Amino acid sequence: MRPIRALPLLLLGLAPLAAHAEATAYRIDPVHSQVVFNVEHNGFSRSFGRLRVTDGTIRFDRDDWSKSSVDATIDLSSVDMGDAAWDKAVRGSALLDSDRAKTARYVSDSVEKKNDAEGVVHGKLTLRGVTLPLDLPFRVNRVGTTIYGMHTVAGFSSSVILDRTRYGMTSNANSIGNDVTVWLEIEAIRGDAATTTEKDNAHAPAQ
Repeated sequence: MRPIRALPLLLLGLAPLAAHAEATAYRIDPVHSQVVFNVEHNGFSRSFGRLRVTDGTIRFDRDDWSKSSVDATIDLSSVDMGDAAWDKAVRGSALLDSDRAKTARYVSDSVEKKNDAEGVVHGKLTLRGVTLPLDLPFRVNRVGTTIYGMHTVAGFSSSVILDRTRYGMTSNANSIGNDVTVWLEIEAIRGDAATTTEKDNAHAPAQ
């Protein structure tokens, strides 16, 4: 076979490899994703709050995690401490300062695989205008179709401890602890299905 005639066959053979090299894109589903945190209150208890992930993309390659990435945005004004007055105080300039910096953003630099189900995202968190390195240990819960086969979902869990003072939250030192424990439960929808789901089923129950 002449080289020129073999070229189309060679290109066809390489096409699946090229497609395989791309990490699959998943859009974070804000309905089924949660950021929960707690912090010590006067030594009496640990107070819990919640924040919403409003936007984000996860690229995940099941065969080569090093090709994966994360870019997620959190709405700081969405903080819910279970009390309106407390919500307002936490949104204020002494703590989250959400009037000045409405969102926090986490962007990965690399993803490291530890075993078949666990890894670490190495990246940076920008909070209150301060950007610092932050490693997120995570677990891959499941990647698969929903029970009705509507779309493919990737689910992840992560937890990390942040020192709030490193991001400029130094007030209330005598009543609020410095270490904030954060849990992330994330579901992300593969490809174009995410756009359709968000637009058509923004207020629909889980499927």
